[in-house]
Amino acid sequence: MNNSEKVYSVFLISFITMIVLTNIIGVKLFELNLEFFNSNFFSNPITLTTGIITYPLTFLITDIVCEVFGKKKASIMVIFGFFASILSLIFINLAVILPGSEVWINNSLGYESVTDMQKAYESVFTLPGFLISASMFAYLVAQTIDVRIFHYLKKLTGEKKLWLRNNVSTMFSQLIDTIIVNSIFLHFGLNIEWSIILKIMIASYIFKILIAAIDTPLVYLGVFYTKKFIN
Repeated sequence: MNNSEKVYSVFLISFITMIVLTNIIGVKLFELNLEFFNSNFFSNPITLTTGIITYPLTFLITDIVCEVFGKKKASIMVIFGFFASILSLIFINLAVILPGSEVWINNSLGYESVTDMQKAYESVFTLPGFLISASMFAYLVAQTIDVRIFHYLKKLTGEKKLWLRNNVSTMFSQLIDTIIVNSIFLHFGLNIEWSIILKIMIASYIFKILIAAIDTPLVYLGVFYTKKFIN
């Protein structure tokens, strides 16, 4: 295995890890209290999913891979990530179904029976079908758009303006992802009003835009050191 294959393997493993982690930790919602959102339009504190910790990193990785290895390698990585997500969800659901043992009871956490432990386990790992459908569909669409826009802009700009390719591709693909996930999960899944969903969409997208802007130096560093190691 040459240096190029080694580096691509590291990016592939990192990408798949971030995707699988997003499916696992993303079920938790947290509140963020920021003065920026104190207005008549936004409700403060705002509620976000913990998936925002890991999922934006996948766009950072695809942009680096697309820049260094090309569109084909990035697209393959997206497909592998999709199948890894499906595989992880299958085994997570299998683990939920398996009956618990009395040895499993953890009194130090306040659980006194297998039933209590099972409920706690299911509260973390049981995902609604419509959430899985929304996240998987949004993932495929957004990541594919990200790779295509990045590659198209590179054809126009050549080796220059990496910052433009990174930000435009990520911002547009994250917009699509935000719309799809929130529309399916919040409206069709939880039957929340569109006026509330719109606020959640805008707040989530603002955070994704900020992350995209912050990770621009990381893209430059990633591309620089990747090319240096390969060569």
